[in-house]
Amino acid sequence: MSDKRGRSDLSGFMVMNMEGPELEKVTIRLPERYVRALDFLVKVEDFPSRSEAIRAAIRDLIYERVDLAMDKVKKMEEAEKTLAAMEQFENEYLRK
Repeated sequence: MSDKRGRSDLSGFMVMNMEGPELEKVTIRLPERYVRALDFLVKVEDFPSRSEAIRAAIRDLIYERVDLAMDKVKKMEEAEKTLAAMEQFENEYLRK
């Protein structure tokens, strides 16, 4: 799924064109050493701004964590199915 504003990744999240009106302002507070490191990365990694560097970091975090979160959801669903099967077995065979 994609459109003229961006492209979709494998997780279904939309990667937006950063120049569009769909950006939302978020204010954060960071330790001074993080800001210095961020400024260093802006210089050496050729990011045009802190905002672009932070967007890239958040995007990378989301891509990495979405797969982990989905694995957890799948394991929880499997555990719930197993528990339901155990309860059914208990009701059918052990409570007679």
